[in-house]
Amino acid sequence: MTISLVRVDDRLIHGQVVVGWGQALSPQRFVLVDDEIAADEWEAELYRAGVPDDVAVEFATIDEAGRRFDWWMRSKERTILLVKDVDGLLRLCAETSSITDINLGGLHQDGGRIQRLPYVFLNEDEMTKLKALERRGIAITAQDLPNARPVPLGELT
Repeated sequence: MTISLVRVDDRLIHGQVVVGWGQALSPQRFVLVDDEIAADEWEAELYRAGVPDDVAVEFATIDEAGRRFDWWMRSKERTILLVKDVDGLLRLCAETSSITDINLGGLHQDGGRIQRLPYVFLNEDEMTKLKALERRGIAITAQDLPNARPVPLGELT
């Protein structure tokens, strides 16, 4: 599998992802999955600017990512795929059955969210959706950096 990481992180591409996960996984490609950013070249350029020149950055809508997921898995290029929220992740998982592992990164405080870890805030609806994905056989852990302990979803309740 050459999708090295499927991560939910509301900041998408940022230092923790590029430096922390990038150094650990040596990706050759980042795929940022977001309908709005994929349609906005100016915003896409802002995210692209945060990635080293020798690493490709692709932008895809959730539907496009669902169609292309298996291709990225078969690709020889190591890829980190980033989604900004649980709803986007749920939509992506409805488009492809190939996602087996999900990393919860930075999901920050927002209306109605409860702090589960210092870097993970989830409301009850988001927890319910993640538990449904887990029941489908998808492993879900929270882990801000590669050297941190992966925290299983069951420990976030």
